[in-house]
This record gives sequence, C-alpha cells and structure tokens, in this order.
Amino acid sequence: MSVLSMLNSYEKDLQGSVVMKQLLIIMLFLVGLVGIVQAADVPVWVEAVGESVGSEYDPPKEVMERARNEAMRKAVEEAVGTFIRSHTLVTNAQLAEEMTFARVRGKIDKVRIISEERDSSDPNLYRVRLRALVRPTYPEEGEAIGVKLSLSRSTLKEGDDVRIYYQANTDCYIYIFSIGADNSVTLLFPNSRMQDNFVKANNGQVFPPENCPIHLQAMCLPGISDKVSREKVKIIATRRKEIILRGFQEGIFKVYDSKSTGLVGDLARKLNQIDPADWGEALALYTVEK
Repeated sequence: MSVLSMLNSYEKDLQGSVVMKQLLIIMLFLVGLVGIVQAADVPVWVEAVGESVGSEYDPPKEVMERARNEAMRKAVEEAVGTFIRSHTLVTNAQLAEEMTFARVRGKIDKVRIISEERDSSDPNLYRVRLRALVRPTYPEEGEAIGVKLSLSRSTLKEGDDVRIYYQANTDCYIYIFSIGADNSVTLLFPNSRMQDNFVKANNGQVFPPENCPIHLQAMCLPGISDKVSREKVKIIATRRKEIILRGFQEGIFKVYDSKSTGLVGDLARKLNQIDPADWGEALALYTVEK
C-alpha cells in the first residue's frame, strides 16, 4: 500500500518577531479558508442553455418546456461542480476528506429566463437560455448505506501484513481504496485476482481472506523520507455494481503515486454521479514506521 505522509516540522527557536509574523500569516490563511468553506455552502447563480427538438405534431409550448427543463438540469450539474471545486480548495489546504462532500446535490431556488427561441435554421429546434440560483442540499442522516471498518493493526512497520475487517448493514458491493500522502488513490478490492465484491447484510468480512495467497503489506511511497507516515483506508459500499469506481490502479500489486493513478478528487467526482442514498463509506487511519 502507499503511505500518507502528513508530518510537518517547525523550528522551535524562532525569534519573537518572526513568530508574530507567522501567527499573522496563519490567521490570514485561516480567514481565507473560512471564506472558501462559506463559498462551498452558499447558493450560486449559474447560466445554462437547454435545447429540445419537436415535430410538427408537438405543441410548441410543450417543446419549449422540455428545453427549459433541460437548461435547469444543466444548471444544477454546473452548480454542483462549483460546490465540489470550492470544497476541493479547502481539502487541499486542510488534508480533509473531500469524498464526504461528494454527497452534495443542488436545488433551484430561482430561475431567470434570458431568452426562449426557435433555431433560425431548424424550426423544430427550441432553445432556452436561463440563469438559475442553485443552493447545495445534503442527504438526510442515515439515508446512505451503513458501513463498519477496522484494521488488524493501526501501527505498522514497513513490510508488516495488515487485514481489513468490514461489515455493511445491507446487501451491497464493496470497494476498498488506499489513499496516499499525495492524495493518490489505489483500488485494493475488487481486483484482477478477486473480482466478486458482493457481500450480504450484517455479515462480517475480512480482506484479504484467511488462506488467501494475497497479502496486504505496508509499503512506503517512493521518495518519502519521513520516518513515520499516515495512511488511510476507505471503503465505499454501493447498492449496485459500479464500473465507474474501478478507474484506479490496483494498489495491491504495486505502490502507485499521484502521477500514475487517480486522486481523491477523482474519486469524489465519481461518487457524485451516484445517488447519495445508494452508497455509504467508512474510513480507517493507520501509521507506518520505516
């Protein structure tokens, strides 16, 4: 597995004036973060264009309504992308879990029609341009799948074996990811050797299973010099088999960095395509000593 390295070193013998300057910088930095967090949670105005093709038998009013609905759908998609991008700025600064934010959806509060027209070259094509005020909405607590997760050991030395224990509260499909210090994401399970990732409700599972030829070992990312690093294991449970979640390198066979596999933001965007009620997550942290 790859390794998280979040250790920061600070000099302790700085002069008082330098310390004050650093404190000022930190305060300004935190103020900036607050602004970003607020930006991720407030409504945004989005402009979008929707089109619909009718026929000589379709009432023009109905075709225009379809074009209007298409424009509103696109506005919500664009707004949700804005919410995620705003939150990504926060997570990059705070090393937070941005996948939780992938549950955000959008609801339109106001719509302002800019134009409604038929295409000049195709009278059957109707086009609507509008601006929509979209605010972020979040799923009700307990709506998603519940997942429990633990590790056989939370403190490891490089080369130590580790097992992952998990259980879901409903029949579902399980995806296990390792998240590295550089936000790189590798897929541990399912993989080319073990492809059946369906589990029954309330049935405790372990990965790798007992008597399995696959062993999960703690490994350091290439180029990491810190003596102690921190790693994350993330489990995603979905109600249906999700091909979109398999776009990452299989970290069980090799250590990958951010240049050779997907990032946390990529996983968040994939999860955002799934209804919040159709997936759940759990996170476990551990440390690795060289």
